[in-house]
Amino acid sequence: MSKNFEFNIDNVKNISLEEKVLRQESLNFFNQKGFPSSRLEEWKFSDLNKIITENFKDLNYTNISSKNIKFNRIQDFEHNSIELVNGVLTSSNFDHEEKKNINVLNYKENKSENISNLNSLIDLNNALSEGGYSLEVMNGYKLKKPLIVYNYLIGDLKNKIINNKNFIKLHEDTEVCLIEYNIDDSNGSFIKNTFDSISVNKNASYASYVVQINKSNGLFYKFTKSVLDERSHYKKYIFSSGLKFNKVEEQVDLNGQYSNCNIQSALFLSSDEHQEIKTRINHLQPNCESYQNIKNVLSQNSKGVYQGKIFVKDVAQKTNAYQLSKGLILDEASEFDAKPELEIYADDVKCSHGSTSGSIDQDAIYYLRTRGISKNDATSLLIKGFLFDVAESIQESRIKKLIEKILEEQIYEH
Repeated sequence: MSKNFEFNIDNVKNISLEEKVLRQESLNFFNQKGFPSSRLEEWKFSDLNKIITENFKDLNYTNISSKNIKFNRIQDFEHNSIELVNGVLTSSNFDHEEKKNINVLNYKENKSENISNLNSLIDLNNALSEGGYSLEVMNGYKLKKPLIVYNYLIGDLKNKIINNKNFIKLHEDTEVCLIEYNIDDSNGSFIKNTFDSISVNKNASYASYVVQINKSNGLFYKFTKSVLDERSHYKKYIFSSGLKFNKVEEQVDLNGQYSNCNIQSALFLSSDEHQEIKTRINHLQPNCESYQNIKNVLSQNSKGVYQGKIFVKDVAQKTNAYQLSKGLILDEASEFDAKPELEIYADDVKCSHGSTSGSIDQDAIYYLRTRGISKNDATSLLIKGFLFDVAESIQESRIKKLIEKILEEQIYEH
């Protein structure tokens, strides 16, 4: 049981009596379980209860004003935009598109999207969520330009917890490329608890890139549930270096034949940073593919974690699933933990997983130094080669160039 933080449903504005009852039920579930601790198998590497107890004496969820906020947007890069300030939708711009094919609204609670009792953080989100967006792309429409979702955090967020939800629905034969662009200009330590629900219908394609622009003392948790229909494609790239604590959970249900899932990450962690990526890929139909490639570079007492599970249902014949995690550890104080799992009930499958960790190749360092390269530059070159392997797989050249620039800044910033 975690430290008893007092949360009150009465502080959530503009909800019906029926919704208030449902939210109170979720809050009761959370109060029974508290914040997750290392006693739970899924949190054995990231004791959030301990971290919160040591860093927060009080928590509240009063939203900071999100009006009239100005911040730097990406220049010389044509794109659509959705802007969130402290988790609240403030504006959107789709001037590059045929707007009749796109719906963007403030997130509206939908009982069918409400996942109760999955874990205590989702219970808390169900109880207290305010803000977020809902995006719907209509049949046959492919976005002409990438969509950048600006997540901007500002103001005095000390001892605050932000809970928000986002919902994305791609109808048949649609295509969306989305960049989640995270900027933290806030003061004080806070918690951000997010739930994303993504529905990718038949022949639709969804590609998402998560980037962190600067360092943050916040504690971040995001659970994403994605459901893929027949011949749909789902890609997720995670470049969230710079967060003090971050746990990303991805559950992807391959719910239609010939659907495909690709999740990759490249992180450079330092200065006591702690990040975990946890995935569960559910192969529920035949002839589906999944690919996972998770890479961490760790220094200065940082900790990286990867927990990945591939589940193959008995009917999911001809499954092709691959999972790999690698940790490059630069000092003795840093740590990389990996827990790969396969749970297979079909017999005609190709499934593999692997995990490696180790220190930097000193022979390679020596070779570069004999060519007149300093030790620091040689180390940076090897780190860049290790992490850029993920960026190299990005096919869209403009996106790839943008991501490589951000990734290089993250490496040299450390």
